[in-house]
Amino acid sequence: MRYLSFPLRNNLFVAPMAGVTDRPFRQLCRKLGAGLAVSEMVTSNSLLYGSAKTRRRADHMGEAAPVAVQIAGSDPATMARAARHNVDHGAQIIDINLGCPAKKICQAMAGSALLKDESQVGRILEAVVGAVPDTPVTLKIRTGWDRDHCNAPAILKIAESSGIRALTVHGRTRACGYSGRAEYETIAALKAGARIPIVANGDIDSPEKARQVLDATGADALMIGRAAQGRPWLFREIEHYLATGARQSAPRADEIHGILLEHLEDLYAFYGLDAGVLVARKHISWYTRGLPGSAAFRQRMNRLSDVAGQRRAIDDFFLGLAERDERLHYAPASETAQSEREGPIA
Repeated sequence: MRYLSFPLRNNLFVAPMAGVTDRPFRQLCRKLGAGLAVSEMVTSNSLLYGSAKTRRRADHMGEAAPVAVQIAGSDPATMARAARHNVDHGAQIIDINLGCPAKKICQAMAGSALLKDESQVGRILEAVVGAVPDTPVTLKIRTGWDRDHCNAPAILKIAESSGIRALTVHGRTRACGYSGRAEYETIAALKAGARIPIVANGDIDSPEKARQVLDATGADALMIGRAAQGRPWLFREIEHYLATGARQSAPRADEIHGILLEHLEDLYAFYGLDAGVLVARKHISWYTRGLPGSAAFRQRMNRLSDVAGQRRAIDDFFLGLAERDERLHYAPASETAQSEREGPIA
């Protein structure tokens, strides 16, 4: 497909997730089937541009085009400077965050808190679009602040008049957090009246659900977040299902073993060995959640403090799984707790 004039492999996007969608994860998801991956949210506060965390978040070395960077803040001039800074450092798409429900973001009147101030939203969007006239600017929102203030249609109109090129909608209010079901009917209504592409986000965790959401909303693309944590091959599974109507076979244990090890090597190189070991722990936990013996494995793994120990533990765990079955079979979420209580792999 083409998106904002860029040719993409497909219409499956990786959602920006703080502490997750760093460069190694984005590159891996793109390799395993995602058409686009949006960076972690980058602060608009120029005083933080020199911090190690911000420098890493703005590191796009070797990343395939288009490079999409999400920024957040509450001041139009500061957001405009952040947009220019990121374009100067390789961003080809700027995405504005009006969807983050985190308390510390909302307390700064950024993220989804801005949905309460439509005038300020307009000022921010116009400032950012004007600051980077040759770079597409997109917007990510929720359906509103709470059930009594679902103003996504008004935000869409402001976005279109401000020059925003595409809108991603997480189908929940800020008050909902991640609870309850996503409001696909709201996304469908927005799509019906939109002049710009609409990207649907929320609860897309399987190939079948992806098909359902596309059919229910008419969205131009899907954005997938939490379901891809520890399962970056979900994108190729969805891509295959949308093209053929058939599910791919369960992944081979040896393949996922190799994918995880490759991911870890990228993390060690990106963060350095000491920090890389710590960052790797959460990814290892996500990769193994729902597999037999994973709870006991994680308890052992989280006590390891060196790269060699992590590698050995992963080798032992996945080789043990492969001896049982050449393919991995993850327990459904409802059954994961029971699966986690099983003993370690013999």
